[in-house]
Amino acid sequence: MNRSDALPVGLFRIAALLVLLGACAPAQLPTTAATTAAAASSTPEPPSPTATATASPSPTATSTSTVTPTPVPTAGQLKAKVTVDGFLSCRYGPGPEYLYLDALRKDTNLILVGRVDGDNWNWVWVRGTRNNCWVHAGFIEIAGDRLSLPVVYPGPARLPVSPYYPPTVVLTASREGDDIEVAWLDVPLRAGDEEDETMLHYIIEVWRCEGGQQIFEPLATNDTAIRFRDERGCTAASHGRVFVQEKHGFAGPAEIPWPP
Repeated sequence: MNRSDALPVGLFRIAALLVLLGACAPAQLPTTAATTAAAASSTPEPPSPTATATASPSPTATSTSTVTPTPVPTAGQLKAKVTVDGFLSCRYGPGPEYLYLDALRKDTNLILVGRVDGDNWNWVWVRGTRNNCWVHAGFIEIAGDRLSLPVVYPGPARLPVSPYYPPTVVLTASREGDDIEVAWLDVPLRAGDEEDETMLHYIIEVWRCEGGQQIFEPLATNDTAIRFRDERGCTAASHGRVFVQEKHGFAGPAEIPWPP
């Protein structure tokens, strides 16, 4: 070996160390389109605002919503004022035999929001601060025609439901000429469930024919049968129903199978 070919031992060791370090260094990958795409796909995208805005509500949430109060008609309202001396009874139903709700003083200003499905019946629905109630139109001064009010009964104006008694069952409904007789199953009241000693236990609502026109008439009795007149000749079909009345509300109605 020539002397010129030999390296000093120190230099040889340094050269060997440099070679070793180069072999251990990580190789740099070339940047390609595939690499860029993979990097982009690994980054999560924010949720689409459109999808969030158009999401449908849960059916379960809809089914468990609370019951809303009875809607009050906003069209055809009329102003009125109580004219009777003393107090005017305002009742849960459109007639003198329905449960009592409130008393209105003379000169009390009212807003009328509905009437019964029967042009003959002059009870009107009053918008109240707690509950709507019914008054006789003969004891108030109305600024307008009561027949222009929307029909709310039967309809959105409903009787409060009794939580303690079941509906009755109509047993028979028969006709003899123009006379109709209806009988139903007795639903006895427990002691103390009368509103007062004058309360009648059953309310019978009938839409019957008289003089060629259908009229509405609420009847009341403590018996389990009633008789009334229903003439022939009306275009609209007569019909009726029976409620059980007690101081907490009304059970029913039981529909009357109208005899031909």
